[in-house]
Amino acid sequence: MSRFTAKQNFSHADAPKLGVLLANLGTPDAPTPGALRKYLGQFLADPRIVEIPRLLWRIILHGIVLRVRPAKSAKLYEQIWTQDGSPLLVYAQAQAEGVRQRLQDRLEAPVAVELAMRYGQPSTPSALRRLREQGVERLVILPLYPQYSGATTASSFDAVADEFTRWRWLPEFRFIAQYHDRRAYIDCLTNSIREHWQQHDRGEKLLFSFHGTPKRYLLAGDPYHCQCHKTARLVAEQLELGDDAWQVSFQSRFGKAAWLQPYTDATIEGYGKAGIKNIDVIPPIAWKRLKKFRLRTGMSLPARVGSRCVTSQRSMTAATIWTCLANSPWSTRRGGPRPMTVPRRRGFPRPPWCVRAPWGPTSSGLAICISVNRP
Repeated sequence: MSRFTAKQNFSHADAPKLGVLLANLGTPDAPTPGALRKYLGQFLADPRIVEIPRLLWRIILHGIVLRVRPAKSAKLYEQIWTQDGSPLLVYAQAQAEGVRQRLQDRLEAPVAVELAMRYGQPSTPSALRRLREQGVERLVILPLYPQYSGATTASSFDAVADEFTRWRWLPEFRFIAQYHDRRAYIDCLTNSIREHWQQHDRGEKLLFSFHGTPKRYLLAGDPYHCQCHKTARLVAEQLELGDDAWQVSFQSRFGKAAWLQPYTDATIEGYGKAGIKNIDVIPPIAWKRLKKFRLRTGMSLPARVGSRCVTSQRSMTAATIWTCLANSPWSTRRGGPRPMTVPRRRGFPRPPWCVRAPWGPTSSGLAICISVNRP
């Protein structure tokens, strides 16, 4: 029996089809300790995520982390789980459907669109196989991470490449590695902020809060830190902000090792001590690339920022947080930005679950715009 697989009922007369694979990070199947143990076991076993000697990490992972973390994480997931399931999965599926409809409207030929999770379901191998069964011979692979990081973008490529080693006939494919400075992506962020400022009071400071990664990744050559700063700078330039009106910070660090700085929580504390009463916080993407031991950006950022608003100084009244991008003229559904305000008192509002809005060209010259689908 051959080690290589192919499309079932293959025929040389089959018409080739264009396909799009949207690659996201992943989510557990349920908000339970058992489901979290399975998900975290797959996630944290990825050498792109934790770069320490494998034998040592396996002892720590199976001996400590997977015995303690799943139960704690399950309680957090219960707070944001919906009747339809994981919010990330629900909205990512709606996003994929919006892309499919948008491309069908633009192209005469049929286009197959599949969602793939790096960890959990629908898995990357299963999504690729579904595309193959639909006759896809030209494939665009779009990881939903505007800023490249080895912990996310490269990990998605690893999953694709590993599956392709088992295929007899490989499709012609284009892997879009980054789009942190694409004009349409910057426009999406800028329009989101402008629309919010037109409808609400403008804060004294605009804080771009990106998810953190260990500092050693930057020193080893990962471009994520630089691309985050470029994204923020381009948005600030379009908004015509002075250098003292905006700042970049990084959230959700873990452990004792140094992560990218300045840290969001420390930055918020500094604002409070400086007497800044209102700030606007925007995660330039809602699902961040390295979610080490944090639930998700949509959950961890309001809680951590909110706690700093409460504990720093009484003059710090509120932080307005964008948990998703406003829909742009390229989006598949229309609507305004969805900010949330973190009050001074305890009991922060539940953040809406949302998706990011990337752009990327395809190998055929087609421009794919994937934007927020928000119910």
